[in-house]
Amino acid sequence: MEKLSSGTKWEETVGYSRGVRIGNVIEIAGTTAVDADGRIIGENDPYTQTKFIIEKARDAIEKLGGKLEHVARTRIFVTDISRWEGVGLAHGEFFRKIKPAATMVEVSRLIQPGLLVEIEFSAVVEG
Repeated sequence: MEKLSSGTKWEETVGYSRGVRIGNVIEIAGTTAVDADGRIIGENDPYTQTKFIIEKARDAIEKLGGKLEHVARTRIFVTDISRWEGVGLAHGEFFRKIKPAATMVEVSRLIQPGLLVEIEFSAVVEG
């Protein structure tokens, strides 16, 4: 098993990895629009947050030897489902041709005020 850390203090406190690769399967932990300095990217903008999240996850997937094209499933958690269109538009910009299985559900809140979207990614690296 290969584990990837992003170096945040929360990984040690909570006990998790940004990503894990077991064989040809890559799992990326719930990812939010927080940069390396702890700032929220795209405050009050679900489209911008989603785009940043997917780019952040793509970097983690690539570090574990995969590509965005290997993503088989996304699980999207939003704090206001009525704003789904911005999330869906950004998701579609990356996944329109890949078409992973996808789920979007509304949750009451995320770990930090101002975060509107959190996404988990599952990928299967072929051959």
